[in-house]
Amino acid sequence: MGGARTALFNWLYARRNGGVFVLRVEDTDAARNTPEAVAAIYSGLKWLGLDWDEGPDCGGPHGPYLQSERQHLYDAALAKLEAKGLTYVEENGAVRFRSPRETVVLPDRICGEVKIDRSKEPDMTIRRPDGSYIFHFVNVVDDIDMRITHVIRGEDHIFNTGKHIELFRALDAEPPEYAHIPLILNDDGSKMSKRDQGAAVGYYVDNGFVPAAVRNYLCLLGWSPKDDREVMALEEIQTLFDWEHLNHSNARFDMEKCRWMNGEYVKAQSAEEFVRDAEAWLRGSASAVDEEDARHGVSFRALVRLLTGGEPSEDEATEVLRLKSASPLLANPGSGLLAGVLGLIKPKVRVVPEIAEHLVMQFDPRSPVAMDAQAKVMGQADAGSRLACLAGHFEAMVHWNADHVQEGVAGAAKELGVKVGALMFPLRVAVTGQGHGVDLVPLLVLLGKEETVQRLRHRGPLLTA
Repeated sequence: MGGARTALFNWLYARRNGGVFVLRVEDTDAARNTPEAVAAIYSGLKWLGLDWDEGPDCGGPHGPYLQSERQHLYDAALAKLEAKGLTYVEENGAVRFRSPRETVVLPDRICGEVKIDRSKEPDMTIRRPDGSYIFHFVNVVDDIDMRITHVIRGEDHIFNTGKHIELFRALDAEPPEYAHIPLILNDDGSKMSKRDQGAAVGYYVDNGFVPAAVRNYLCLLGWSPKDDREVMALEEIQTLFDWEHLNHSNARFDMEKCRWMNGEYVKAQSAEEFVRDAEAWLRGSASAVDEEDARHGVSFRALVRLLTGGEPSEDEATEVLRLKSASPLLANPGSGLLAGVLGLIKPKVRVVPEIAEHLVMQFDPRSPVAMDAQAKVMGQADAGSRLACLAGHFEAMVHWNADHVQEGVAGAAKELGVKVGALMFPLRVAVTGQGHGVDLVPLLVLLGKEETVQRLRHRGPLLTA
């Protein structure tokens, strides 16, 4: 996420100032920079909604944009340094740059004037014994050739920038303007690493986050509009993005805050957008959910196959048959069933994977009842008769919509001599196995009369035993 935020800040600065955003792939280290790693860079930036004006896939006037294809430029720059007597070769064949061993003054747009003492540092290697070039050298050569004017990067590179400025001067070029942004730390204050949860863009893709929400949250890690606003459109952030709005202290990554931010974007989605994202997650990343991750003991993957029309695997087939035999609704699920229930779930979730618990709750009539909800219902001496009365009124109904469901509840309440509210909690627990969840009446309409009555008949005795 550190790299994604750096790219985002550079993109915002370029767009705000009418500049050119360049994507350059630093792939000189063949062992680390695999085709898969490069593909992840492209897909991650595109998922965040970032585009580039020059790069490996779109070309530009300063290509090629893969460092592995720019060897001739590095050779020419090395020859220039050699002609000036600024290099020497070690016994193993490595080439080192003769440092002037001075204090480098870096006028940083965020950190202010930074003095980097290079007087006691060893000469840096710029070419390895195998002929490949070091990161610091090729970056400087590329910045010169591509006419880079501004560089925004993490403040952990400040010391490296001292090396780079030495190379710029040795190559008779002016360095770009630098802005070193504070680091992203974990919530406990430790530096965020690639192994931490949420450190890679792929985590958010796999877990169904809204790209705009993640992008919005990343903007707040080192930048602020200087007021209380947090949920902001990219266009609005772009108009405010300047040096004065960048923070000087390290940012703390808070996954709960990121989930909250995503929840705000989920709320703003249309029903169609949410259903699209949820179905995409169910057909993709949800396949990896283990049964123990889904509550109530049902195979979540089998339920997904039923709801999306997917072909169950051999180990899921038994669960599919069980679900079909236990539920009239799942015996022949209609094409609009999943979209209908997702519409009910939408107000209850912050991130798409949270739909898993709700889907199990709504669609597995044999799933265990939550212990706290069961205890509360069992504490009502006449709960059994109330549920039986509700089942009878529902069963007698000819039509089934929201008005008729409410009429059925009202009729049962009148017969029992209680208020309607006294029936709603045991009704919810009998139907869903939980004491909380989506709006109950629309859910009952979606489940249908037969499914609702069957659940009342099945769970009623269990709740009053």
